[in-house]
Amino acid sequence: MTPQSRNPQESPLLPPVSTPADARKLADDMLDIMNALLAVIERETELVRAGKIREGMALESRKTELSRRYVDAIRQFKASQAYMTQSTPDLLTALQRHHDTFRAMLQVNLTVLATAHAVSEAIVRGVSAEAQRRATPQTYTASGQRSAPSRQHMSPIAVSRSL
Repeated sequence: MTPQSRNPQESPLLPPVSTPADARKLADDMLDIMNALLAVIERETELVRAGKIREGMALESRKTELSRRYVDAIRQFKASQAYMTQSTPDLLTALQRHHDTFRAMLQVNLTVLATAHAVSEAIVRGVSAEAQRRATPQTYTASGQRSAPSRQHMSPIAVSRSL
């Protein structure tokens, strides 16, 4: 990606590490960011599980900022990976183990959020179906079966996505 094609909201690329001290600082920064992001994600997961969606949404700005910092650290790590593989393989192994745990926790969070989304969508669809059922005339066919409502009697419901 050339500097001209970069997103203006992205942080400037940090230079790759070139000393063991820089590698240690990068690893420590990544661990700190992952731990802070994990704390926010765990809190969000707790709130969503408890049905406190509004409180969970309040964590969005902090989660966004930590995610941005995480992406910046990963970009610097990728640029530094060759040096770290040769110079600090033990540090690299520790980072990979921590990252595996981090990914597992992210998966739990994504599962909880997907479940909350599916449940809320099912509720909205149920409310819509019930509203349609009540709004359409109840008629029967010549064979005594309930007739399907015509499209002219169907009206969509409006849902505000903001809480």
